[in-house]
Parts: sequence; C-alpha cells; structure tokens
Amino acid sequence: MTSYSCCLILLLFTWNTSAYGPNQRAQKKGDIILGGLFPIHFGVAAKDQDLKSRPESVECIRYNFRGFRWLQAMIFAIEEINSSPTLLPNMTLGYRIFDTCNTVSKALEATLSFVAQNKIDSLNLDEFCNCSEHIPSTIAVVGATGSGISTAVANLLGLFYIPQVSYASSSRLLSNKNQFKSFLRTIPNDEHQATAMADIIEYFRWNWVGTIAADDDYGRPGIEKFREEAEERDICIDFSELISQYSDEEEIQQVVEVIQNSTARVIVVFSSGPDLEPLIKEIVRRNITGKIWLASEAWASSSLIAMPDFFRVIGSTIGFALKAGQIPGFREFLQKVHPKKSTNNGFAKEFWEETFNCYLPDGSKNSPASTSFHKGHEEGLGAGNGTSAFRPPCTGDENITSVETPYMDYTHLRISYNVYLAVYSIAHALQDIYTCTPGKGLFTNGSCADIKKVEAWQVLKHLRHLNFTNNMGEQVDFDEFGDLVGNYSIINWHLSPEDGSVVFEEVGHYNVYAKKGERLFINENKILWGGFSKEVPFSNCSRDCLPGTRKGIIEGEPTCCFECVDCPDGEYSDETDASACDKCPEDYWSNENHTSCIPKQIEFLAWTEPFGIALTLFAVLGIFLTSFVLGVFTKFRNTPIVKATNRELSYLLLFSLLCCFSSSLFFIGEPQNWTCRLRQPAFGISFVLCISCILVKTNRVLLVFEAKIPTSLHRKWWGLNLQFLLVFLCTFVQIVICVIWLYTAPPSSYRNHELEDEIIFITCHEGSLMALGFLIGYTCLLAAICFFFAFKSRKLPENFNEAKFITFSMLIFFIVWISFIPAYASTYGKFVSAVEVIAILAASFGLLACIFFNKVYIILFKPSRNTIEEVRCSTAAHAFKVAARATLRRSNVSRKRSNSLGGSTGSTPSSSISSKSNHEDPFPLPACAERQRQQQRGCKQKVSFGSGTVTLSLSFEEPQKNAMANRNVKRRNSLEAQNSDDSLMRHRALLPLQ
Repeated sequence: MTSYSCCLILLLFTWNTSAYGPNQRAQKKGDIILGGLFPIHFGVAAKDQDLKSRPESVECIRYNFRGFRWLQAMIFAIEEINSSPTLLPNMTLGYRIFDTCNTVSKALEATLSFVAQNKIDSLNLDEFCNCSEHIPSTIAVVGATGSGISTAVANLLGLFYIPQVSYASSSRLLSNKNQFKSFLRTIPNDEHQATAMADIIEYFRWNWVGTIAADDDYGRPGIEKFREEAEERDICIDFSELISQYSDEEEIQQVVEVIQNSTARVIVVFSSGPDLEPLIKEIVRRNITGKIWLASEAWASSSLIAMPDFFRVIGSTIGFALKAGQIPGFREFLQKVHPKKSTNNGFAKEFWEETFNCYLPDGSKNSPASTSFHKGHEEGLGAGNGTSAFRPPCTGDENITSVETPYMDYTHLRISYNVYLAVYSIAHALQDIYTCTPGKGLFTNGSCADIKKVEAWQVLKHLRHLNFTNNMGEQVDFDEFGDLVGNYSIINWHLSPEDGSVVFEEVGHYNVYAKKGERLFINENKILWGGFSKEVPFSNCSRDCLPGTRKGIIEGEPTCCFECVDCPDGEYSDETDASACDKCPEDYWSNENHTSCIPKQIEFLAWTEPFGIALTLFAVLGIFLTSFVLGVFTKFRNTPIVKATNRELSYLLLFSLLCCFSSSLFFIGEPQNWTCRLRQPAFGISFVLCISCILVKTNRVLLVFEAKIPTSLHRKWWGLNLQFLLVFLCTFVQIVICVIWLYTAPPSSYRNHELEDEIIFITCHEGSLMALGFLIGYTCLLAAICFFFAFKSRKLPENFNEAKFITFSMLIFFIVWISFIPAYASTYGKFVSAVEVIAILAASFGLLACIFFNKVYIILFKPSRNTIEEVRCSTAAHAFKVAARATLRRSNVSRKRSNSLGGSTGSTPSSSISSKSNHEDPFPLPACAERQRQQQRGCKQKVSFGSGTVTLSLSFEEPQKNAMANRNVKRRNSLEAQNSDDSLMRHRALLPLQ
C-alpha cells in the first residue's frame, strides 16, 4: 500500500513537472526552498477541449515585462540574502518560481507542485523510492499577483499551513483568517483604497459616478466597499458593471453603451489591466472622451492601459499607486539578464526574444511568436507558437539598455519592492528560527524549531510574530489579519513632451495613519485634466445649488439628482449644495437672497415718523386749545356765562380734558413697561373725570329746574362739596378698576414676532383684555347716563347746560368709541396705538368743541350777550313757557269738562293770563335787543302752544326789588291751577341763583 502511494504521488509530481518543462520555471537549489508565483504572461490561449485525446496544458500568451521584473526582484532578494553575512549565515535559500499566466488554473498547477513536494517529504519515502535528485520542501510561497488567483492558491496552501506572502493581492476578503489561515501580504488592504477613492470624489465635489469592477475576488469586494463609503458621503452611482478579460464581444458592447449614454463623467474602476484592456480598446474605437477615470492600484500604472494611443480617451486618469521603495543595486541586476548567463531562470530566453523581437535558434520551444510585437508595451505572444520566419535570429550581443520596455522602468519600484519585502519577511522569520534560544521560542514550552528541518507551519508561526526594520528604516510587522498598513501615492497621467509616452505624475498622497479628514492631500496645480486642462470637470447629477437655496428631492430620482429650491422667508443657507436651510434667530430675518440673516425691522409708533408727528401735533394742539379755554374762563370767571356754567366744575372739566389730551402722548414712542402700565389708566381715569364733571353739572341743573321751590336743604344738598364728592366717587370706581388691573395682570412691553415675519412690533401687552373692557365699558356707561340727562335737559335755558351741545358731544363720544372697538380688534402692530390715540383725540376734541367753543365765542366776540339781563331773560322765558304749557293744559281739561256738562264754552275769569282760542300764527320770542328795551317797563311775550296763544308779562326791577316782583307775580298767578303755579314758581325761584 505504501509503495502504491509512493508511485501515485510520484506520478502526480511527474505529470506536473512535464507540464512545466525546464524552460518554464526559474529554479535554484538551496537548503531552504521558497516558491514564487508571477504573471509572466497576461493570459492563456482559448482552446476548445473536446476530450477526444488527453487534455494538454493550455498555452500562455502575451508576454508581461513587468511580471518578469517582479520575478527578477525575488531572485535578486534571495541572492542578496545568500550573500549577506548576518542574515541566515551558512544557509542557502533556493527558489522554484512558476508562471501563473494570470489565470487561476495555471496558478493551481504551480501550487500543486509545491504541495506535492511537501507531501512527499512528509511521507519519508526515500527508503522506498530511489530519488537521485531530491528537492527540499517549499516552506513559503511569494505570490500571487491578482486577488482572485491568490484566493484560489491560499485555499490550497492553507490546507497544509504553507505560508503565502503576496506582493499585489489587496482584496479585503483575504483578511479573513478563518478562511485563509496562512495568507499574508506586503500590500495594503483594499479597504483603505476604496475609502481613499471616496475621499477623492468628495474632495472634488463630485456626486454622480459610475463603477466598473473586475468579476473576481479583487473587483467585487473592492467596489462593494466603495459603494459603502460613497453612500456615507451622499455620492450616487449611476451604473455599476462587471467586466473580465474573457468577456465576449457582446458583453463588452453593452458595457460601452452604458458608459456612452451615462451622464456621469467620473468612472471608478476596480480591475486589473488585463481585465480592463478589452473595454478600453472598444471605448477608444468609439472615441468616447470626456470621462474621468479613477483607477485602483492594480491598473493605475499598467502598461497595458497607459498607452499613448489610448491617452485621448483615458488621459484624465487619477489613480492610486503603492508607495515606491528603493532597492540598491537592482538596476544593475536587471541589466545583467542574459539567456546564457541566467541559467537558473528558464524565462530569460523568452524575455530576450520578446525584448529584441528575435528568436534564439537552440530549441524549438523557443521559436518566436507569430503575432506582432509592439515595442515598449506589454504585448506579444509566448514562445513556441510558430516558426522563425517572422523574426530574425538573435545574436546574443543585443544591448538591453537600448530598448525601452516596462522591464527597465525602475524609476518607481512599487510592486517590485513589495516582492523584495516579501522575500525579506520570510528570511527574517527564518532568521528568528535560526537565532532562537531554547526556552524562549514560540512553540510548546518555549521550544524552538530546527532550522535544518524547519517545516512550513513553523515558518508561518514566526511570520505572524515578525517584527523587523527594512532597508528604508521602516518597521515591518503583520497585523492580526496578516496585512501591512501602508500609504498610497496619488498619480495623474500625463503625456511626456519628450517622447509622447504616458508618465505618472505624483499629485498627492493618502496617509492611512492620519486622522479622518486629514488623510488626503492633493496638489491641484499638478493635475492636468485630459492632458492639458486645469479646470476641474463637473460630474454631478444636478448643478450646484447656490447659497440661498437648498436641494429639493425629485421623486423617483437618486438623492444626488435634485432641484434647487429657494429658502423660505426667515431661513437662509450660506453654503453651496445645502441639504436644508437654517432658520434665522428670533430677532433676525433672511435677506433678499436668503444667504444670511439681518436684524428684523423694529416698528412702533415713533415720535419721528410722519404719523407719530401728526398725532403729537394734534395732541399738543388740543392741550393748547384747552389751556386757552381755561385761561379765558379764568379771566372772565365773574361773567354771567361763566358763572351760569358752574365755573368750578368747568375748571375741573377743562383740567380733565388736559389730562385726556396728555394721556394720548403715552401711546407714542417705543413702549416701555412703565409707559404700558401708565397709558391705559391715564386715559381711562382722565375720561371718567371728564364725563363725571359733565354728568354732575347737567344733572344738578336739571334737578333744580324740575324740583319745587328750592329750600335750604336743596341748596345744601346741591352745594359744591357734594358735586365734587360725586365726581370723586365716579372717578374712584375707575381708579379701583385700574388698581386691580395693574395688580393682577399689569401690562408690559412685548416684542411681537408673529404678526409679520420680517418685522418686530414692539407693542404693549395689555395683560388682561377683560380689564381693558371694564375700563372702557365703565367710561361708556357714564357717557350713556350723561347723554340721557343731556337729552332730557335739552329745553332748559342754554346759558345753563347747553344741552344740545352736550348731546352732540356725547354722540361724538359714542361714535368714536363704538368705532374704536372693531378698529382696535382688526389692526395690529403700531396701528393699535394709533387707533387708540385717534379715538382719544377725537373724543377729547368733540367734548372741548361742543361744550366750550360756543361760550368762548360769546365771551370774546359777543360780550353783549354775556350779561345778567340776558341770562335772566332766557331763564324767565323758559319759566313762562312751562307755566303757559301747564295753564293751557288746565284750560283744555276744564273746557272738555264744561262741554260734557252743558255744552257751553268760556274761559276762566279768575286767571290774569288771557287766552285767546284762535288760529293766529304764533310769534317768536323777541330779540335780545327788544327785551333790553322793555326791561324798564317790563317784558311781555306771547307764547304759542298750538291751540292758542298765551300772553306773559313780567317786570324786572333793580336787584333790591326782586322780592316785591316775586310777590306781584305770585299774586297775579294765584288763580292758576296748582300744577301751573308750582311750575312757574319753581323756575322763578331759580333767579336768585344767578
């Protein structure tokens, strides 16, 4: 059974060796063997395996000069280590390097070789199998390049815990240590690169992009991470496509159609060069320009894509490149390559043929390719594809420096340095095993591994705990995921003015160690868009919303596609593309463009505005006129007119009018707490005092005229003290209302923001509208009572109460304040105060004009009417009118009674007042001049009462004969009816009050 197993494994190994002939590998013996996987070719030839015969290994095509340079970097590092006296002294490293042809199948063929050899060693079959050339186990593998290839290789190597150190596989999936136990890498994780891509898009304020990814374990996870980062930054993706170098022409055409029809100008590509090449060729064929390509590190510097013929299409490429390293002596090593000298490198011969477009005649397998080769690019076919008729033979004396190929582009060693670092990482792990002190080792009980019998899993253990300083002075240690955290350089594709080649200009960097927001640095002055422009291209679904607007959502569209909506009043935005408008502070309002907030306009009934000035002038005019009337009344205080109007109450009435006019001034100017609390009580108390004076004065005269002959009790009761007491009591009620109001709900200054958005109205908050209603209601109640008495006394002598004028003044008062209520309720802001001021002034002017202007006119311009005789004449006339009215009423009653008894008619002989029942036209009272002429001999008047005319006669003597006149009048009227007698004597008794 053991022999059978040996033969089976040897058969497997032999088959694997036959597939990779002597010239298809780079191999060198040593004490410890390192494996290597490099893409010496870009792909394999398509071949239909019909299985009619034994399947053969597919043929690799399209030579990769950079891949060969990476292989050379591994050989250079191993030779440098072998020659080092300090690193692994007395130990020799060997290598076995295979070509993956950038495909999984070829990579697994090579990996199977590593695994098979390790299994042979683990079975200890030397005693059964006579192996003359024993090859040591491969204790570590450097590679592979693509993440998809490394994923397949890692799954196989992980079964045997063979450490794999990749130099270019950056997929974040490979950080999963549960699945890829033995995988490590010297390239940063793609997670940082995807974040950096999103940061660049955000930096240039783009938000509308397309994505393209290779359909493998490199492209799919990378673009998925980018989508996550883009979503956090509100970057929208217009399209997302998958590509592959093996995609058929129809699939490529569909992707190109999507790109051509898209409005997104920025295209993010996570792909390798070989996978992207077919797509770029089709885009170049269609001449689709104006796109900005954001390249991942796998193709950002790929010579397959960075070709002058493609530059007009992809000249605006911004890409990521790994941090370049320095490898002293590597340039000279690259120049020393030669097929005859590089005996351990089976790929050197094909490299020579592809470089100089010739063929080396010693071997059919190495005959030149039949396809064309483009100088300076990674293109051409593998060896052994045809005859030598198309290429001249190589002389072997060609100069490698005379040809420009990517192989000799050592100016920015990125992947090459990662290969160099991977080899040194394995070497330092072996050095740790070599220098391990028993008891301090990493294995059980501090034991150490035997460097001469070291196994792969032991090397893996030391790699996980590796910590050393590289040749650039940087610390190298793998984290818990087997990754090295590194930085990125940001490059921009330029066209060289010297030879027209594509050069990679470093325009910035991305530091993954920095704080978020400080990781990206870009020098925009170095960037050329499309190879010549400095203006940053626009790649947004919608144009930027200017300050003063915000982004509005369009239904059914991505969030990046929006419409610009003006900020509403009271809100502003001071930045471009604001998602929402900010509200202005309470005392501020947005300006006309809604880009900032300005202080709100403050409004109140100011002294300086035209309306305020007009109201102030009217108030001052009222004060002046009232003062003038008060001065006239004071000067002519002993004249009959002034005395007949109860001058003490008139003084108080004028004082209250002064207060009314003055109280209106409290409503003008900026409201303060003290003015708000003073103005309504001042207005209310002033008007109540005014109305109270009019009420008491009118009511007193009315009661006197309608009462019987006044006695001393009447005189005492209607004295000045009682009049002032009544005025005080009426006013005191208003004072109580005001005190209760000010105590329970005092008015205060109030900044009203609600009436108009852009204006602050400084008004008085009345505290209690109910209290204001009581104040005005009580005033109107007194005015109504006053109106009633004034109307009732409208026929009294005009010298006493001017009833019709008081009636007019009360009507004006009611009209003003009834109109005030709806006007007050419907206005706002400063006009509330203006309405109340107008009402106060209108009511005050009405009272002043109706009550006092007539008297002032008589006093100043008609002094002849301001005499005692005038007053007495009007009083007597009124008395006789009342008496005659009573006599006629009595006569009519008697006549009706006589007619009912005997049918006779007649007059009452006992009366000294003759009555004539006729229909003569009545004649009016004589003029004042005629009355004055008749004063010496008496005054006779005829008074008409509809059914007859009554002749009245009254003599006026000197004041000392008043008593005798009263007795004569009483004697002449002794026969009157009792009612007529009472009425006449009641008015005659008022004469001494004059």
